Amino acid sequence: MINIVVLRGRLSRPPGRRELPSGDSLAALDLSVPAPPGGRADSVPLVWFDPPAWVERLDAGAELVVLGRVRRRFFRSGAGLASRTEVVVDAAAPPGRPARVGAISGGR
Repeated sequence: MINIVVLRGRLSRPPGRRELPSGDSLAALDLSVPAPPGGRADSVPLVWFDPPAWVERLDAGAELVVLGRVRRRFFRSGAGLASRTEVVVDAAAPPGRPARVGAISGGR
């Protein structure tokens, strides 16, 4: 089974960064992906473990091309067991960087 996601959209807010108890760094992003004509845009939550430094310089409205995988994780909250579906980013680039986007998409 293959779990590959390629998205292109705009950030709906600046990335949030936090340190995990393991010492790893995590960036949380929300990507707004345009819908087909007549539809509504989708908001896709993204998480990026140990992202490159340039991610911190992104702001709301920045456009990104993302390669990743869908993950559903379960966690405990005040209301009991909860889950969240998100895309784990393996690589991303602004679309204005054709070489980087080409590397992400395998040159396709």
